[in-house]
Amino acid sequence: MRSILKLAAPGSVAATQMVWFPGAYHSAQDFLDAGFAEAVLKRQLPLDLRFVDLEMQHLDDREPLDRLRREIVLPALGSGVSIWLAGISLGGLVALDYASCYPDEFDGLCLLAPYLGNRMLLAEIAAAQGLAGWEPGELAQADAERRIWRYLKVRIDPRPLYLGYGQDDRFSAAHGLLAQELPADAVDVVGGGHEWRTWIKLWENFLDSRFA
Repeated sequence: MRSILKLAAPGSVAATQMVWFPGAYHSAQDFLDAGFAEAVLKRQLPLDLRFVDLEMQHLDDREPLDRLRREIVLPALGSGVSIWLAGISLGGLVALDYASCYPDEFDGLCLLAPYLGNRMLLAEIAAAQGLAGWEPGELAQADAERRIWRYLKVRIDPRPLYLGYGQDDRFSAAHGLLAQELPADAVDVVGGGHEWRTWIKLWENFLDSRFA
């Protein structure tokens, strides 16, 4: 596991740390190149960003998530810092999977264009008219996709979950399934597809609505 830590407001004490997971074929450096840290610096927010490369070979590989918990999340919580988990595309699934496994070890979720599972699973949920009517059934330990939807179905905690995506995103049908389970002010849809220029706009909107 590699990570890049970017302090958003030098000289200040950050009350919140956001741990970001990149999508498939993306890296921690891509967040910096896209302007994610710059957007925070511009607004002078007391927010620390940590961009993590988990280098997961398979979604059922628990060792990187265990290291993330030991080396990043638990030390931050122990110091009294508020932790947000965040991810783009496949990184969104990773953030949700962590939340489903450790539901008391974070303070919010920020998901931008998350990958939410295979077509068969999504069709199953849609056929049940959403999560209220869907039953996850027996859950295999390695089934991260079904596990995150079970978590979304049963979660009752007040921790905020923010969903942002482009209206032309190739995963927008899945995003719509999740959006219908969330309050309207927790969902942001902008023009664009599954690409960085869409995600930076969503990130700026998130910062302005939640932290500015």
